[in-house]
This record gives sequence, C-alpha cells and structure tokens, in this order.
Amino acid sequence: MKWAVRITEPYIGVEEVEAVKRVLLSGWLAHGPLVERFEEEFARVAAARHAVAVSSGTAALELMLRAAGVGPGDEVIVPAFTFIATANAVLAVGARPVFADIELDYYTVDPDSVAENITGRTKAIIAVHLYGHPADMRALRDLAEDHRLLLFEDAAQAHGASTPEGPVGGLGDAAAFSFYATKNMTTGEGGMVTTNDDELARRVRLLRDHCQERKYLHVCLGFNYRMTSMQAALGLVQLRRLRALNEARRRNASLLTRMLAGTGLILPRERPGYTHVYHQYVVRVDPGRVGVTRDELAARLASRGIQTAIHYPRPIPDQPLYRSLGYPPSSRIAPRALLASRQVLSLPVHPKLRRRDVELVAEEVRKALEGGV
Repeated sequence: MKWAVRITEPYIGVEEVEAVKRVLLSGWLAHGPLVERFEEEFARVAAARHAVAVSSGTAALELMLRAAGVGPGDEVIVPAFTFIATANAVLAVGARPVFADIELDYYTVDPDSVAENITGRTKAIIAVHLYGHPADMRALRDLAEDHRLLLFEDAAQAHGASTPEGPVGGLGDAAAFSFYATKNMTTGEGGMVTTNDDELARRVRLLRDHCQERKYLHVCLGFNYRMTSMQAALGLVQLRRLRALNEARRRNASLLTRMLAGTGLILPRERPGYTHVYHQYVVRVDPGRVGVTRDELAARLASRGIQTAIHYPRPIPDQPLYRSLGYPPSSRIAPRALLASRQVLSLPVHPKLRRRDVELVAEEVRKALEGGV
C-alpha cells in the first residue's frame, strides 16, 4: 500500500551519509576511536559518568544486568506492558522477571504495583520510559533505597527525555538505550549502557568484548556485543541532531493534541516537570467513548492512507513464551496493562512530518471517527 503518511521514517541526511562514507574509505570499520568519541558525547547528553556502546538495545539490557551481578535465584520487577526485550534480558541472565502493572496515564510502571511485588528474592527494578515518557523515577528510587534494590532504566525509547531530577540515563544504577532504525536517534542497530558506577562500566566493557582484559587474555565469559565505527559515525551525527529532532516530535505531538481534543480519544499526557520526547504518539480508543474499536479505527485510517501501529498488542505475561513458563495471564496480575494492550494506537509523529502532514492525520482521524470508511 502507498501511504499518504507513514507511522515512522528515519531522519537521515547528507551529513550522516558523508560520515559513514568517511569510515568506509578509512578502512577502519570495526570498533575504534569513533566509538569512544560517541560514548563520550552520549554520556554528556545522559548526564552520566560513563557510556558504553554495544551492538543493540537488547545487548545493553543484558550486559547491564550481568555487570551488576543479577543472575540465577534473583527476581527483577519489570512492567507487564512494554516490548518483550526488557523481560527477556532478565531471563537471559538466569533471573526471573516479575510483572508489575502500569499507570494508564503514562503507560509506565506503577510504583504501587512494584511495591506489591517485592519479595525476599527481588534484586532489581527495571523502569521502562515507554513511548518516550519517563517513569516515576523518584518514587521508584525511594522503593529501591528502602528495600536495597538495584534500579535500572530501559531508555530504549527515550533519548533526551528528562525529569525534574535530570535526563534519563543517569537516574538509576544503569540505563540501556537502543539505536534501532525507528528510535528518536539511530545507528541502524546498536545500543548504549550509561552509568555513574565505575565498576559496572568496567564490567560492561569487558563483557561486550569476550572479557578481554588485554588481547587474548579472557578473564570471564564474555560476548561479541561491540559497536562498529560505521554505527558510531552515524550516531555522532544523529546525537547532534537529537535536540532538534525531539523538538519536532514535541511540536507535532502538541498540534495533534490540539486538533484531536474533543474527539473522545484518550490523548497522551505529560507528568508535570517531565519532558516527553514522543517516540510514539499513543492514543487510547475506548469504544464506549468513540463508538468504534481500536482495530476498526486503525482499518479506517489505513483505507485513508494513514499508517498506524499498535505498541503493543498483548502484555508480556500473555506471550506464548511466558505462558509456557507458567506465568498467570495479565488479566490476573496486570489488568491495566491488558486494557492498554486492547486500546492503544500509535499515530504518526516523527520529525520528517510537515505541518500539513500532521493536520492531515488529525483530519482523517476525525473523519474516521465520525463517518466510517
């Protein structure tokens, strides 16, 4: 199908092309000094002492947990409503994910639900800054300190987002970022671990490179989770664009919110003092309020050339993997996550959209709600 407006498009300009071309012509394609430069500049943006570049956001999650000593016998509390990588990284290190429910206003983990799930085996909490909105890190940090737990951030969708305490990435013991093609900034694939803990950063660096303390001296079980110089070159340019790209997302989101007011859709909210960077602009479609289901609205918009997406159609506990592991359904342990999964719909908000594109999206949403296909 030819879309009038696509749900996402990476913002790649001449500078990105030239930066990657220089690396290709240099012959130094693998991990090198450009990666270190990228790490240094990213650490400043995240207000963290260290940034360690890796091969993907999932690798960042796994290495952050391994470096912090999370493993068999431990429980890690994660939100039931997010991309599955957050929970799978816990499984990958031999620990057990425990699912907490979300706050429907922000789609981030509910601190009260986290508190209810803390046991004697709980080692850590992972707060996901879903859709670009930071989780309630102040409340989660208080819980972590009271129970002597590690607090991690999954910031895969939240580059440049901030809270009253500072930008995401430096608010817990460590944070994981993704640079997948659809993220607010991209290296195609790639990830980053940020932390203020010197020892944790040292261990992540070891683990990403087969635990080589020096060449061919391997001191533990490690992996090849390195970032390439080509990715770093792309990332350096994207990082310098990040503020402008996020401002464009926020402008587009503000316009959508104004134009969709009064439709009956449940529109995104921003916690006071927080900066939402709108990796996704997510509405909730309550049939009792608008007279159509989420899937009906998505189909009507598709017929009008407006691409939408569902992030995410089922909570993690309801995935076949987790049902096979004996987890109860989300209807029992995370009912708000289940409700969100049935109602959320992502509308285009990416920075390549022009004002008339955003206006078209809003107009077509109104028409689809009012008159059908």
